Amino acid sequence: MAVSSSSKTASTSAASARQGTKSKNAKSVVGAPSQRAQSTRKGKKAWRKNIDIDEVEEGLEELRVEERVTGSALYQKKDEDLFSVDVKGDEQVRKSLRPRFSTSQLTYTKILQQRSAVPAVVTHRTSSTPAYKRKLSHEEKDRLLRMAKKARKGPFNAIMDHTEFGAGSALLELSEAAKQSGGYDVWTQPQEEEEDETAAFVPKKAAPKKPEVDHPKNHIAVPAVRSPHEGTSYNPPVAAHTSLLQKAVEAEEKRVREEEELKRTKERIERMRKTALADVVPGLAPGMTVQEVVDEEGAQETGEVPAKKIPERKTKAERKKAEKLRAEKRLLAERAAQKRMLAAVPGAKALRKHQLKALRDREAQLRERHAQELKDKLAKGLAGQRLGKHTVPEGDIDVQLGEDLAESLRTLKPEGNLFKDRFLSMQQRALIEPRVPVLPKRKAKLKEYEKHAWKKFDREQNAIWE
Repeated sequence: MAVSSSSKTASTSAASARQGTKSKNAKSVVGAPSQRAQSTRKGKKAWRKNIDIDEVEEGLEELRVEERVTGSALYQKKDEDLFSVDVKGDEQVRKSLRPRFSTSQLTYTKILQQRSAVPAVVTHRTSSTPAYKRKLSHEEKDRLLRMAKKARKGPFNAIMDHTEFGAGSALLELSEAAKQSGGYDVWTQPQEEEEDETAAFVPKKAAPKKPEVDHPKNHIAVPAVRSPHEGTSYNPPVAAHTSLLQKAVEAEEKRVREEEELKRTKERIERMRKTALADVVPGLAPGMTVQEVVDEEGAQETGEVPAKKIPERKTKAERKKAEKLRAEKRLLAERAAQKRMLAAVPGAKALRKHQLKALRDREAQLRERHAQELKDKLAKGLAGQRLGKHTVPEGDIDVQLGEDLAESLRTLKPEGNLFKDRFLSMQQRALIEPRVPVLPKRKAKLKEYEKHAWKKFDREQNAIWE
């Protein structure tokens, strides 16, 4: 039985390394070597600096030799990797190992023939700077800007035409159309759609999600231009003219009532503010009250002393009796609640049916109300409803009084405004949002003042000229 070649190589290299380290510590021929002076080891810094680590270095060197020969430390390898049982023997082992461990070859030849199991060091240059932080050359930056058709600044930060950069030079690349010119006929050959290579791993942009609630304009069936009322004619029927006048009167009365209600609210707020200011005591913060001083001397003179009822202290027996009564009341209340619960158990099914029926009736009423609201919305649009900050206006009723009615179209007086009618119609059909006129803000007039120093300067100049 013989040991394999790999184990022999490892043991031989380790032995030679140990002999080399021992030879360094061998005694000199001319005498004993000088001893290392014992330096101070006071403190952690001095200890780390002056400690003898020769043994540690020897151990690390042995590990490095093992890594160079076998690729890793020997203690990390399994026995199957280090040893093998040779039952046949091989005559070529000695011949294959002869050139490496031969004494007839030169030393530098044997050194050059050594091959370490540790991977070689990377020889090409590597940069620790990230790719996005590396600086580009001026030429490379110009080339990339031309390819991206980005706006570039010239003298005085003026935006320059990208086609003028590099004119007359060979830095401008040909466009893709120029490179492929003459290769196909744009009129006869169908253009094939290019497959996007990034579509396989780049997620597609999601389409905007449609809200669950439909837009109000989808439920409004109001025509853009409504048919005018019969009462707006130059020669209307009496009944139609009367009904239109009644509608106009009701709308005006409603507007007057709202104005009066708003006026009363403002007056009430103003009265409350004045009352609050009248109650404020000078020298005190708003909201604080002053306690009235009781005239004790006057009370003593009259001899009237308020009688104070002193509660009598209960005895121990009375307290026990009261506690017993409270416990009995609590017990009776619990029994009554339990009795009601037991009585309600047989009627639980009937109660459930009653609640379900009430729930169905309420849902039916709610559906009917929504249907009626939708019907009203379809009939008159959003007129009178509040959207956001403002309310959609209902519009004025164009009607003429009986004495203002014309006898013919030639003498008819114009009423209303077509642009205003179209604008209100778009608001009522939920095509545009309700708005109010934005009036320009009034700015205070700029006042000019003459500084005292300038007045003094004027006086001095006038005195000089005089």
